[in-house]
Amino acid sequence: MGSKLVISLVLVFDLIAFGLAIAAEQRRSTATVVADNEKNYTYCVYDSDIATWFGVGALLFLFLSQVVVMGATKCFCCGSAMRPGGSRSCALILFFVCWLTFLIAEASLLAGAVRNAYHTRYRTLFFVDPPTCQTVRRGVFAAGAAFIFFTTILTEFYYITFSKAQNTMNPSYDKNNIGMGTY
Repeated sequence: MGSKLVISLVLVFDLIAFGLAIAAEQRRSTATVVADNEKNYTYCVYDSDIATWFGVGALLFLFLSQVVVMGATKCFCCGSAMRPGGSRSCALILFFVCWLTFLIAEASLLAGAVRNAYHTRYRTLFFVDPPTCQTVRRGVFAAGAAFIFFTTILTEFYYITFSKAQNTMNPSYDKNNIGMGTY
């Protein structure tokens, strides 16, 4: 079945990453246009940057989770040979899909954190249009959280099927014999 320590550690790291991504979505920056004291120009004032740090924390915990799983499975390509069969095929497919969802989640979290940290510093004259106070769009961190969820499920299934393919004893398969040697 696999190591319960690896399964629980990955689950805890992914749950922390998911919670931080949801917190980042809830606390993303907002901006208001403010006029100066002499009313000559307007500029943008942003509130807290805590969502940036929540997004970076989610990114790091998700990365740490992926490192734990890939270290435990030796990234699927290193280590001892696996038994042929459905578990190996399923593990291979889950390996690729898990990496795909991981990369999408990381890209989403990174884009949201960078965009949330970016603040427009320019100002405009008072009689001209007010400046556009750009902020991160709604749903960027939520998309990252959704892909963290998908990555969690796929990573857990990948680790379990990988462990099953490693530990399954098939009597017709022997490392020391040629495949057709028993016939």
